[in-house]
Amino acid sequence: MLIWVPVKEKSEKDSKIAKVMEAKAWALVDFDAGVVKSIKFFDRREDFEDFADFIVLENKFENFMEYMNEGLVVLSVRDEQSIDEIIEAFKFKELDEVGF
Repeated sequence: MLIWVPVKEKSEKDSKIAKVMEAKAWALVDFDAGVVKSIKFFDRREDFEDFADFIVLENKFENFMEYMNEGLVVLSVRDEQSIDEIIEAFKFKELDEVGF
């Protein structure tokens, strides 16, 4: 499954989640069978043309309707900041689902 994360920089080790409007890049995490297969970075989400499954936002108060309309499951972090922390929380269903 593919997971979008807006980030402050393009670095697998040092990237931290960012608010969508403040994101310098988008990390696309390919996660399968409990393992990260790859992480790719894009300047814009529109640069990737296939379908993703999830998007993780910094907080549940960001504008999420656009992503839901695209068919993405919208999640938000609690205290997680790095991509590794976010994926670890994803594995154990510790991210909050955003919705009505």
